[in-house]
Amino acid sequence: MKIPKPAAARGRNMRGICEWGGLFVLLCMALLGVSESTQAQAPDAKRTILRPGRVLDVRTGELRSNQAVLTDGERILQIGPAREVRAAAGDTTVDLPEATLLPGLIDMHTHLTMDLNSLGYAGLGISTAREALHGARNARRTLEAGFTTVRNVGANDYADIALRDAINDGDVIGPRIVASGPALGITGGHCDENLLPPAFHFQLGGVADGVEAVQHKVREVIKYGADVIKICATGGVLSKGDDPNASQFTLEEMKTIVADALRLGRRVAAHAHGAEGVRWASEAGVDSVEHGHLMDDAAIATLKKNGTYLVPTLFLTEYLQQNMEQGDVPEFSKQKMRWIAGAAQQNVKKAFDAGVKVAFGTDAAVYPHGLNAGEFHVYVKLGMTPVAAIQTATINAADLLGWAKQVGTLEPGKFADLIAVDGDPTKDVTTLEHVRFVMKGGVVYKNDYMKR
Repeated sequence: MKIPKPAAARGRNMRGICEWGGLFVLLCMALLGVSESTQAQAPDAKRTILRPGRVLDVRTGELRSNQAVLTDGERILQIGPAREVRAAAGDTTVDLPEATLLPGLIDMHTHLTMDLNSLGYAGLGISTAREALHGARNARRTLEAGFTTVRNVGANDYADIALRDAINDGDVIGPRIVASGPALGITGGHCDENLLPPAFHFQLGGVADGVEAVQHKVREVIKYGADVIKICATGGVLSKGDDPNASQFTLEEMKTIVADALRLGRRVAAHAHGAEGVRWASEAGVDSVEHGHLMDDAAIATLKKNGTYLVPTLFLTEYLQQNMEQGDVPEFSKQKMRWIAGAAQQNVKKAFDAGVKVAFGTDAAVYPHGLNAGEFHVYVKLGMTPVAAIQTATINAADLLGWAKQVGTLEPGKFADLIAVDGDPTKDVTTLEHVRFVMKGGVVYKNDYMKR
C-alpha cells in the first residue's frame, strides 16, 4: 500500500505529477484507440438474412434446400422457405449458394489458456498473465474453426474466467465460454503440480483433501466465477507420478462435491480414465465423465444406467501418436500416452455400442487449438453415423450444458450461432474440419466465401 507523502513533498513533485498527467492523457487516447479497433473487429449484431444452398436440421439429419435464416440482433428471428423470409430496409443479405448451414459447434472439453508446450517443465516458466494472452489467441482460433461455444475445464488461477469475461465484454474475440477455473484434485494427483521439488511446497489452486476441504473448495471456485466444477477422479497422462488407472477422490468426497455444486446451481465434469474412477464419478452423480479411456464393461454399464454423459476426447490419441516424438512432451507422459492410446478407442467404442450418451469434447491444448473438428472422424470410424457425430457437438452438448433453449439447433429465439461448410457433412464429416463461415450472436466473424 502506498503511504501519502507530506505536503512539502507533494509540492516538490508537482512537476513530476504534471508530466505523468500528460502521459496519462496519452495513455487514455491510446486505450480509446484500442477500444475503437476492438469494436471494429466485433461490430454490433444487426438484422441479417442468410441464404445458403442447404440447411441441416441436426435433429433429423435432413438437408433442406431453398431455405433462409433471418437473424435480429444476437438471436434467430425466422427460419424457413426462402420465399417466406423477406428482407426489410437496412437488412444485410449474405448469400452462401454453395454452402451447407448448420448450428455453431460446441466443444465440451477445452483448455484455451494452455498449449502442449506449456504442459511439461516448460510450463513452469509461463505466468498466468501470459496464459490468459495465449487464451485470447486460442479463443479466436477456436471460434474461426466453427466452435461458437466451449466448456473450458481447467485453467490456472482463474485465467479462463478472465478470458470468458473479456469475450463477454467485447474486448476479445472468441466463443461463448462455460468456465471452471482451477480443476479440483487431490494432493499429488493429476490436478496438482508435481514437477517442482519439495522445497517449493507448491500445489495448484484446486487441491483439496477430505470431505470438509472439498466442500469448501467447491464454494471457493464458485465465489471466483466458476460456471462448472471440474474434478479429477483418477490420475492422468500428462502429469508426473500418478496412475491413470488409480482413483483419486473417494466416493464420499465426490458425492460431497456434487451435492454442493448441485445446490449452488453448477454441473460437474469428472476427468476419469480408470474403470473404478469412472464408476465412482457416475455413482456420485457427476454430469459427465471426461475421457473414460480405460473403462471396463462394468464402468460402461454404470454410465448407461445413470445417464451420465461420456466426453471421449479421442482425436488426441491419434495426434499424439503421430507427433509427440517430435515434441517436448516429457518421457513419463509419452510412456503413459502409448499405453492409453492402445486401449482408448476400443473401450470408447464399447460405450458407443452400449448406447451411452456422448457429448463432443477434444482436450484441445493437448494438440493445437483450431483442429478441434478432427474429433468427428474418429467417432465415425468407431461406428457413429456422421449425423450422430454432429449431434454430439450440437444437441447433445447443448443438453449437457443445460443450454438446450439457447444453442445446439437452428430455431427462432436461439442464439444466432451458425457455421457453413462446403459439401454435405452428413456424408463426409471431415468437411467440418474446413469451416468457411462463422456467425456468433448475429455477428459474422469469418466468411471465406467473400474471398472468391
